[in-house]
Amino acid sequence: MYLDTDLESIQEARENLKLAKVAQKAMANMTQDQVDQIVHCMTQAAIREAGRLAAMAVDETGYGKMEDKMTKNLFSAKDVYESIKDKKTVGIISRDEDKKLLLAAEPVGVVAGIIPSTNPTSTVIFKALIAVKSRNAIVFSPHPSAAKCTNEAAKVLKEAANKAGAPDGIITCITKPTLASAQELMKHKDTDLILATGGPGMVKAAYSSGKPAYGVGPGNVPVYIHSSANIAKAVSQIVHSKTFDYGTICASEQALVVDKAIKNKVKSTLEQAGAYFLDDYEKQRVEAIILRGSGLNPDIVGRSPQALAKIAGIVIPDNTRLLVAEETNIGKNYPISLEKLSPILAFYTVTNEQEAGKVCDELLEIGGLGHTVGIHCEDQQLIESFGVQQKASRVVVNSGTTFGGIGATTGISPSMTLGCGTYGNNISSDNIGPEHLLNKKRIAFGIREMQNEEPARNTAYKESALNAEPSVSKDEIMEIVKSVLKELNFN
Repeated sequence: MYLDTDLESIQEARENLKLAKVAQKAMANMTQDQVDQIVHCMTQAAIREAGRLAAMAVDETGYGKMEDKMTKNLFSAKDVYESIKDKKTVGIISRDEDKKLLLAAEPVGVVAGIIPSTNPTSTVIFKALIAVKSRNAIVFSPHPSAAKCTNEAAKVLKEAANKAGAPDGIITCITKPTLASAQELMKHKDTDLILATGGPGMVKAAYSSGKPAYGVGPGNVPVYIHSSANIAKAVSQIVHSKTFDYGTICASEQALVVDKAIKNKVKSTLEQAGAYFLDDYEKQRVEAIILRGSGLNPDIVGRSPQALAKIAGIVIPDNTRLLVAEETNIGKNYPISLEKLSPILAFYTVTNEQEAGKVCDELLEIGGLGHTVGIHCEDQQLIESFGVQQKASRVVVNSGTTFGGIGATTGISPSMTLGCGTYGNNISSDNIGPEHLLNKKRIAFGIREMQNEEPARNTAYKESALNAEPSVSKDEIMEIVKSVLKELNFN
């Protein structure tokens, strides 16, 4: 019997939401200790299965490197867990004794988790942990090209949660995802909030669904290397960051903006670290494979430099870790200047920090507003002025932006969902965590009485009346009184 794939996936989304609704109501009655025990067990399961899930992701999608995906899985389990494990998410979560103000937490309800193909297992681990920590149910919608590994990650977490006492249905995943099922999940009446990670089209759909949504924008991340930078350290961090999982994290570097005074030193250091600078012909060949239609060519996403060279029809050294192309132009007609999600870097030369700020601003404008910028510099005042001026929610200083943006090497909250604020048409500029999946109620005691103030004009009127000189003399008043009394026969 033939079944329509879209209808089948829509029905599965509805059934998962129905289960999630019931499970969430039960989860809402759990204590903080019960919740924390469930989250701990989920974390342990994710750590145990990090390698297997990473291998599945690479095998299914063809994106990235197994060892790096394993690292991402472990980051989503260990680092995220450590950052959220002591947070209060049940009942009264804070008390301000001076203001006599209590803050109480309530879960938002059922969360729709939209999962990308670039980070299909680490994002599941992250979103499941923050959802359950805040006593919400979550229904995952995988990218069709990563359905198996996403479902397996969800299964690992679901089984661990159930074993620790979570109600069945608290974590579910659509097994045969389609665009229709994703749309149904986002718009259904039982969905309370959307956590969307994916391409611009999917994030736009989330914000257009009529539901509250946390989405993320693209990350066309520029990185300024100032003349004061420790060049050897900066280059080492940049190459490690940009080549990690072959550039599939949206916070990875997309363009280097380098002071002219240190250009040659930066270039030679990059080459020593495995970067290959493309000549004009090679650059044209690589540019030709970056886009497909109006968007990024999925065939280059998360591929090795050698695979990219083969697709482009060029020859590069076997030990190449990174392809770099010098560029002077910025815009949609210059593919090297766009987000590439692969080990390809643009290289711009500037004369000073003012020009650097302008170039970084233009790079963000064409596809990375509100996301992340990086700067390698030893001048604190310059760092601060640069950071304040940039239209980015994260300014990563002297660290690889891949790791700094997600909070692995900086003090930013560890997260796999990075808000871009209103710059990027997002509701939040935060690294998203369990606190974003809570409704917070204020229990406020009276601490003062409201004073009624008389209108200023009445006060002025009374004062003028009291201070005014009488218009009739005392003798005239007495004559008037006598006259009145006479009329009344009181004389």
